[in-house]
Amino acid sequence: MPGIEEQMTLIKRGAVEIIQEDELKKKIASSIKEKTPLTVKAGFDPTAADIHLGHTVLLRKLKHFQELGHKVIFLIGDATAIIGDPSGVSQTRKTLTYDEVEKNVKTYVSQVSKILDTNNSAVFQLQYNSQWFSNYRDTTKPPPFTFDQFVELAQRYTVARLLERDDFQKRLKENKPISYLELFYPLMQGYDSVKLRSDVEIGGTDQKFNMLVGRSLQQTQGYDQKPQVVMTMPILEGLDGIQKMSKSLNNYIGINDKPKEMFGKVMSVSDEMMWKYYELLTDEDTGRIKSGVAGGRIHPKQAKLDLARIITAQYHDRHEAARQEREFERAFKEKGFPRDVKVEKIKADKFGKNFFTVPLALVLIDGIHLFNSKSEFKRKVKEGAVEVNGRRITDINAEVPAGNEHKIRVGKKFKIVYIIPPTSDY
Repeated sequence: MPGIEEQMTLIKRGAVEIIQEDELKKKIASSIKEKTPLTVKAGFDPTAADIHLGHTVLLRKLKHFQELGHKVIFLIGDATAIIGDPSGVSQTRKTLTYDEVEKNVKTYVSQVSKILDTNNSAVFQLQYNSQWFSNYRDTTKPPPFTFDQFVELAQRYTVARLLERDDFQKRLKENKPISYLELFYPLMQGYDSVKLRSDVEIGGTDQKFNMLVGRSLQQTQGYDQKPQVVMTMPILEGLDGIQKMSKSLNNYIGINDKPKEMFGKVMSVSDEMMWKYYELLTDEDTGRIKSGVAGGRIHPKQAKLDLARIITAQYHDRHEAARQEREFERAFKEKGFPRDVKVEKIKADKFGKNFFTVPLALVLIDGIHLFNSKSEFKRKVKEGAVEVNGRRITDINAEVPAGNEHKIRVGKKFKIVYIIPPTSDY
């Protein structure tokens, strides 16, 4: 097992905050001395079926702990997912059914194995928090979390402290409802740490409050555990460079995306955001590459090509990633479209106008979902980034005729759309 400083260097890479760093060093020192790995926990609520690169920020940090010889617990919050984490949410979430949660759970383990070593029990453990909160997996057994336990847990934390959360404070000021379930969520997440006796918990910066609740609960009388170290990681912005990567916002890169799609999406990331992706999604020496670009030794485009190839190779293989790089370069050198761009067909009637021309904005926003909003479309037009059939668009009110295929290029994204005329039976 590596020494304390060597471990800290890898652990701290990309981290926002460690509470408390001196405690972590002591835990590592004890781990080395006693030859006992730390227990490192990260929880994931299966509220959607796919894992994207935003999730991998935490998974890659777990991988670092595995490489150092520590045991990571990948905790699937199948019980807490029913409630929904209120962190960073402006209104009460819709609760999920157990069937919805279970459907998502089935996809998680296979996806996680692309990053973590899931076959070595010395460094990996899979857990479900329904094991101590619910009997939905086996209804013949009594619920493991009794009413008495609920009462005991609830009295260990005050409502005043729970309401200190920024997102709760904001909702109170806006007279938006907060359900008791949402108040109880941080206690459930904290109780996970008690049950697992975690030494370290890793989460996004939006999870800091919940993780600190776990740290507090561990120290209360009756649990009497050493407090976990809380480690926050940055929230990864999506392809828009503004909002948190999310499938619902369509600004995500899924780890199950096809190689071509993954490569192209990474290439669409802004030059500024590229460095954050390097730091959080790869093991490359970001400082060296960044200084190379600044000093003119590495072209910015090559740095981004390298990033796209590295990320694509992580979730597919290096040969496929190299092929996608060659195809991407060929497409741009020829000023043409990649050979395998499929034609997307949409009806002009979709836009509520019985005309043979359709506003380009509607085609790109509602038709093929290339943009999330009119403001984003307008911004890209003003930047000169939108081309239709080889012509740069400068008019935000431009229209395109139905009955034709249109080759659309926005930066490094390529689309071909055929607009079916109103009178067509196509």
